[in-house]
Amino acid sequence: MDFQIKNKVVGVDISVKRTTYAIVDVRGNILAKNFFPTNDYQNVNDFVTVLSERIIELTEQNGGYESIRSMGISAPSANYKTGCIENAANLPWKGVIPLAAMLRDRLGMAVALGNDAHITALGEHAFGTAHGMRNFIVITLGHGIGSCVFSDGKAYLGAEGFAGEIGHTCVVNNGRECGCGRKGCMEAYCAEKGIIATAQELMAESDAPSLMRNLEELTPKTIVDCCEQGDEIAIEVFRRTGTILGITIANYASILDPEAIIFTGGIANADHWLFDPAYEAFQNHVFHNIKGKVKFLRSTIEDRERDVLGASALAWGIKEYSLFK
Repeated sequence: MDFQIKNKVVGVDISVKRTTYAIVDVRGNILAKNFFPTNDYQNVNDFVTVLSERIIELTEQNGGYESIRSMGISAPSANYKTGCIENAANLPWKGVIPLAAMLRDRLGMAVALGNDAHITALGEHAFGTAHGMRNFIVITLGHGIGSCVFSDGKAYLGAEGFAGEIGHTCVVNNGRECGCGRKGCMEAYCAEKGIIATAQELMAESDAPSLMRNLEELTPKTIVDCCEQGDEIAIEVFRRTGTILGITIANYASILDPEAIIFTGGIANADHWLFDPAYEAFQNHVFHNIKGKVKFLRSTIEDRERDVLGASALAWGIKEYSLFK
């Protein structure tokens, strides 16, 4: 009788700028990890080749390929039900990419693929701020905006696997054009490019002085730096952004009645400049019976660590499969 147990999985987080891959054990310890730039590979076949080679190299350095049970992947616009990245607005590969099948065929192991917000929620539920909660919403604020709903202890993915696309709900009728091709999406106002667009609009509206006018690079982080120095126009950028964010989330929460809303991603680092107006707008618009009962929380885990841990949680949940048993 063979009592050998495959006691590790691979977790992969694909973001717009970099792809992080790691080996994770059954207790959630990250045994080894590395990364490479995502945008260096404009052809998805080249990307899959490099990722496969890197994973094989890392596993051989850490207990051998035969100790790996399965792999979980986090990616924008990924669909857990199909195993495909579908029409990603912010990645270099367009159309429908059957990434899970491509990597399964290359590596000969079970592969599961999930939307980055879905994976973030798994990571928060297993290892982070949502540990012990059964009904919560995770919202990722970064290059894009996504969310995942946990209902009664499980991620709700919807009929086609696209539940939670709050970033592509309309918040301004016939508003700014979004990367998805439609107009007025929340992402066009509350994600990175949207915040920059608001700053540019405000500076164009008047000749009032602003530190933002002298910035070499206008980013959410540099706008926050201007806020810290008392720049009224910069503060107004996040007041407008937070108001849209808070009203949108109030509608979301009124439908779902969550225990908490957990914010992750780089834009969450705007801290009180964003969340004070967001929380005020939320309280002013949420259903009165849950007003004051829904917590606003920030993730306590570093983004990339949480997302490879969430990908590893996804990997443990799929049936083991290997060409090399």
